[in-house]
Parts: sequence; structure tokens; C-alpha cells
Amino acid sequence: MKKLDVLTPIGLVIGIVMLIFGIVYNGGVEGILSFLDPASLLIVFGGLISGLLISFPLKDIKHLFTVIKQGFSNEEQNLRGLINTFIGLSERARREGLLALETEVEKVDDPFIRKGVLLAVDGIEPEVINDIMNAEIAAMEDRHKKGRGILEKAGEYAPAWGMIGTLIGLVLMLKNLNDPSTLGPNMAIALLTTLYGSLLANLFFLPLAAKLALKSEREVFFKQIIIEGVIGVQSGQNPKILEEKLSAFLSSVERKEDLKVVQSGEALKDEV
Repeated sequence: MKKLDVLTPIGLVIGIVMLIFGIVYNGGVEGILSFLDPASLLIVFGGLISGLLISFPLKDIKHLFTVIKQGFSNEEQNLRGLINTFIGLSERARREGLLALETEVEKVDDPFIRKGVLLAVDGIEPEVINDIMNAEIAAMEDRHKKGRGILEKAGEYAPAWGMIGTLIGLVLMLKNLNDPSTLGPNMAIALLTTLYGSLLANLFFLPLAAKLALKSEREVFFKQIIIEGVIGVQSGQNPKILEEKLSAFLSSVERKEDLKVVQSGEALKDEV
């Protein structure tokens, strides 16, 4: 189940609040208005959008908001629950045979698990199952990389267009040195475009791309465990052995938590 990843909006809010605080602390509330310039915004956003339209096909850009949405969501991955799922499947397969899993797997929400188990039920060779499921992982990684690539490219274009805006402002300023009244507005364009471009890149696009890369790695890791579980169930491994094999993927913290659960369970049995 996907939930809101609160760290992403919290990080954005903290960055914006600290920026505003720094401006207000040094220039007062009126100082905020000095950092708002429509011309600078048009240069940065217009250049950024034009760069993305040139770099990517329209069908990929249409999915940009979906990609951004992924950075604000978090799908819980319960490794212990996944291991218990395969232990249950393994126990039933050993009791009733692989064909019995065809109805059992319908209760599983994860489509990747269902696909793997159904391939096993159909009698597909373990090597072929491994190839099929790894091919799906590779396709998923490619999709994630394409979506993430747009954010990464936007993180490159934003500061570049900020620098272009700075050059425009400097040229306008140098051409009108004889008119002191134009120096302020032209200097504002020169500096604010760089500020806007750097903020967009380092507060939004690049951090979001980094988060999506980490989420993709975790999803691949989770699916690799599923492949090991499917092959273990198909080969008729003892549930205890399969549990030990899959538990190797748990972190040291998760193993300690499991040990505490086991110890508390044994303590309750002793009390009874």
C-alpha cells in the first residue's frame, strides 16, 4: 500500500522556510519582495521547459507529474511479512503439491509474487523462471531510469538557464551604464535568475531524482528476494531452510527484532 512520504514535503518546507528566514532576518519582510522578479522566472522556467521539450519525446514528458508524484509516496516493504508468505506457500506446497498454490496465491496482493508462483505451478524450469522475472526487473529499472532522467536533466538545465539569465542581465546593465535607474532592475535579473535556477535544481529536481533512485534500488532488492522465494518453493525446499535462506536478506536490526519476537513468544509459553 502506498502512503505519503512525509520526508519529501518536510524537506521542501524546511528548505523554503530557512531561505525566507535568512532573507527576512537580513532585509526585513520587505526584503522578500526584492527576490521576486517575473522576468527572471520567465527566463528560467521558459528555458527549462524548452530544454526538456527538445530533449525528450512528448509521451515521456507527459509522465513527468506521475514521476514526481512517486517521489512523494512511499510503498511499505515488509521483508519479514514477505518471508512469512513464502514459508506459508512452501508448507502448503509440501503438503498438497504445487498445484494447490494456484488458489493460495490469489490471496497475495503483489502481482510479481503471483506471476512467479503461477510460473512455478505451470512447471516452468527454475532457470527460465529466473530469466523471465529478471527480465521484468530490468524493464522496470529501465522505466524508472527514463522517468528519473527527466528530473536529472531538469536539474542540469535549471542552473544553466539561470546563468543565461545572469548573462542577459549583465549585458543589459553594461549597455545602460549611463542610465543609473536601469542598473537595479538589470542587476536583479542577473542575480535572481541564477538563484532561481540553483534553487530549482538543488532543492527540488536533483534531491527528488536521488530519492527515486534509492526507491528503485529497494524495489529491485525486494523483487530479487521474491525470485529466491519462488524458486525455493518450486524446488520443494524445507520451510525452515527457506526461511534461513531468505532471512539472509534481513538487516542486522531486523534480525534483532525477530530474535526479540521469538524470545518473547518463548517466554509466554513458559508462563503458560
